[in-house]
Amino acid sequence: MKDDELTAMPEIESCVFECTSVNEAKEKGAEKWGIKPDDIEADVLSEDKKLFGLLGSTLKVEVRPFAPVSYIRSCHFVNEILDKMDLDLIPELTDDGIINLVGEDAGVVIGRYGETLKALEYITNLVCHDDFSTRRVRFDCGGYRGRREQTLRRLAESIAREAKHKGTPVSLEPMSSWERRLIHIALRDDKDVETRSIGEEPVRRVLVCPVGGAARGRGGERGRRRSREKFSKR
Repeated sequence: MKDDELTAMPEIESCVFECTSVNEAKEKGAEKWGIKPDDIEADVLSEDKKLFGLLGSTLKVEVRPFAPVSYIRSCHFVNEILDKMDLDLIPELTDDGIINLVGEDAGVVIGRYGETLKALEYITNLVCHDDFSTRRVRFDCGGYRGRREQTLRRLAESIAREAKHKGTPVSLEPMSSWERRLIHIALRDDKDVETRSIGEEPVRRVLVCPVGGAARGRGGERGRRRSREKFSKR
């Protein structure tokens, strides 16, 4: 396994403004990062009163987004799409960088085999993330990710058996980076196969290869028989 490693959420940057109020500092932070004032957290570092407070005061305020900016933008972007689709869903950003879509229309946005949810995830990352290869936001809805993890583990085991039986590489369907990573992890302790990702997004897929190309079962016996025949003729 070479690619598809998930990275931690990027660090949250902060900035210090001198303002007359906390709200003014939040508005400046929102303008700086292209988000909303409600997305900003603020701490007053110091207060400088002018002429004993008669002429007001100047605050030194540290502001920061409540989450990485690209993730906040992702939530706003997804919310706009859901509104246009007239779906009763609300995006919630979890601590580990997953946008969880909560609401009555969960089944609609998941789609058949999760295709709609994966498409929404792909478009969101393409639009909202500057570094598409490392800063990816992941989506969940109605516990789909947990169910999908179980399905992919069973699929990985089945494909590994097929590859070992045939003695040839077996390709899976195109998957997201998160799904490919699960396949890699599920088979990393199987010494008889190796996995690698091939192709380009959005049709990148996992290839499961038998180690050494040696097959098991009937296919392997035919291969060994052909090898012996070839050797005997030399």
